[in-house]
Amino acid sequence: MTPVCPFAKAGRPDDASVKKPGEIQGKCPAGYESKPKQESGESARISPKCPFGYDSDTFKLGPFSCMICQALLFDCSKCMPCSHVYCKACISRFKDCPLCGADIEKIEPDTNLQNVVDRFIEGHARIKRSQVNEDKEEVVGQKKTVIYEDVSLERGTFLVQQSMRAFRANNIESAKSRLSLCADDIREQLERIGNTAELCSQLGAVLGMLGDCCRAAGDAASAITYFDESVDFLSKVPKEDLEVTHTLSVSLNKIGDLKYYDGDLQAARSYYFQALEVRRNAIKHHSSVPSQILDVAISLAKVADVDRNLGNEGAAVGGFQEAINLLESLTLSSEETALEQRRLSVLEFLNNQLVNKPPE
Repeated sequence: MTPVCPFAKAGRPDDASVKKPGEIQGKCPAGYESKPKQESGESARISPKCPFGYDSDTFKLGPFSCMICQALLFDCSKCMPCSHVYCKACISRFKDCPLCGADIEKIEPDTNLQNVVDRFIEGHARIKRSQVNEDKEEVVGQKKTVIYEDVSLERGTFLVQQSMRAFRANNIESAKSRLSLCADDIREQLERIGNTAELCSQLGAVLGMLGDCCRAAGDAASAITYFDESVDFLSKVPKEDLEVTHTLSVSLNKIGDLKYYDGDLQAARSYYFQALEVRRNAIKHHSSVPSQILDVAISLAKVADVDRNLGNEGAAVGGFQEAINLLESLTLSSEETALEQRRLSVLEFLNNQLVNKPPE
């Protein structure tokens, strides 16, 4: 099961590298479309556009992006003497400029460029213009009324994509910054229209990503706080959605992992067991989905492993055996090769747990 993406339009950053039929690559950085696309309906919808012609889907961010992490500049820093700019966290790993190869004598903050980037983020995709009074005859020279509407979903897509790029390049602070902006946008909407299932699932997913950032940075306490809040919001969403269910159980397991590594086995078992119950309830409604059965088997293994460490060998053996029975009864099609490899890997681990069980 692929983890839930917090926004329907948010794609993988590398999707943009696939050229679609009829798509024109490499737009002019100052280019505008001659005719804005219009949606059907009474009001003409004009999609928000960056004045430089950059868009969030293809990451054509020009001088606003870092060449190393391929995301928007964060804590913008200038190499001296060559003056090429990167994120501070990115360029700090190098002794010479990745772009021109010049030795880096020192790194200076570029606050002017960073201010421009921050203004770009603040304004990007926040508004969509709709022209009104379309049913009336247009008077030459008459100014049309413009209504500004919130489209934070598109802004959220943009911010999540940027944070994913930064996270993959190990620029954790940049990823956290973008995700925090995204979370703040969703919280504003929650205050305005209430806890809708869509907003709760989006915020839960973003908070989970923030937890991943903190965990990668070694801040376990903050990671647990974010994962806990993620669980809180995802628990408000109807459990019929498999992706939401999977993300909820993953957040619970991640808290369990952090507790486990910290030596708090009782707390770890509690979170693992909660994740197991979420996954068991999911297969009651989706028993034919192989990934759901595999999820249950993994949760059984986690709970059994803690039981063994707590000295409850009988419960541990029972859990391992139940997981083995589930995986052995799972039938996969020939197209599901990745899932089959995962099933075999988990099954091997479980069998080893029974073979290598500690002496009584």
